[in-house]
Amino acid sequence: MSVIIKKASVADIEILQQTGRQTFAETFSESNDEAQMKKYLEESFATEKIHSELSNPDSHFFIAWEEGHPVGYLKLNSGAAQTELQDGAALEIERIYVKKSHQGKKIGQLLYAKALDVAHELQKSYLWLGVWEENHKALSFYRKNGFYEFEKHIFRLGDNEQTDLMMKKNLE
Repeated sequence: MSVIIKKASVADIEILQQTGRQTFAETFSESNDEAQMKKYLEESFATEKIHSELSNPDSHFFIAWEEGHPVGYLKLNSGAAQTELQDGAALEIERIYVKKSHQGKKIGQLLYAKALDVAHELQKSYLWLGVWEENHKALSFYRKNGFYEFEKHIFRLGDNEQTDLMMKKNLE
């Protein structure tokens, strides 16, 4: 398997939408109401929203490609693009999404390595992210990579409130 990580551009909107919707649904559909999930996917991956995020110089998207097919993607935020902390010393990993068919093939690790590279390039002191408290697979992945829990916050999926664990990794 040869996976290539490439920076995404506005030309990749449809790929990001399709990959984002598919991976989010694969991961969270079983635990959530179908109507709420549909609404969340439509809003979160709307063309205007993705276009705006791609156009923001503080947001960075990367797509993992295997033999010409997108198999996952990474979204990073710095500065005011961060969803919460907005600390100039930090880089947020907003999304590491890998298609279910490609999980367990180290693609998440490759995307995470790209996040580390960007953090070093931008001279950030730490990485942070939010993970749903019930997403044990992701929590295990981040703990294995040196992240620790420092806070909690509420993530809204439609009318449903869920608890995300805020995790961070110092880079010094």
